[in-house]
Formats: sequence, C-alpha cells, structure tokens
Amino acid sequence: MQEILTSQAREGMVLARDVITPEGRVLCGRGTTLSTNLIERLARMEITHIAVEGHPVKVPGEKTLKEEIEDLDERFSRVEDILPLMYLKRKLLERLIASRRS
Repeated sequence: MQEILTSQAREGMVLARDVITPEGRVLCGRGTTLSTNLIERLARMEITHIAVEGHPVKVPGEKTLKEEIEDLDERFSRVEDILPLMYLKRKLLERLIASRRS
C-alpha cells in the first residue's frame, strides 16, 4: 500500500483503503479501481491524499526493499554476537517487510 497525492493517481490504480470525508462519510470503498472521472471528482471534493494498492509511484530518493535490508544488515554487522540486538534486528526486518506488503 502507498499513500499518494490525489494528483498522482492514475486510471487503473486500486484503492487500498476507503476514501472518507472529514465528516466520516465513505466516498469510495477499498478495492475500487480508479477511473479518470473518479480521480477528477475526488480532486474537486478536495480529497488530497488516497491510499492505493502496491507501490505505483516512484518517490525520488526512496530506497527499494533490498536496499533497506542491506542498510539494516550493515547497521547490525558489528553486533552479530549480541542476542538481544539480533532479536531487535529480526523484529525490525519483519516490520520492514510487512510494511511493504500492506
């Protein structure tokens, strides 16, 4: 799942969460495939952000999952014999991977 600006939305993207007004009214449900008309309607209603499935928008400077894992390995490379820190590394790795799947 990726949170994007409505202006970055493109036809064919799929909503990962309901789009809700400030009053709590659901405008579009999770799983809705975006059309050009729907994107324009959301923009007219001043919906600035939406959550879409996957990771369709490349953000400058953003790291890939592989790069993030390599960074984590590097950070913990000097403490591989300290079990509590290896436990922490494993939990961080699990959270990192899960965040990219949702």
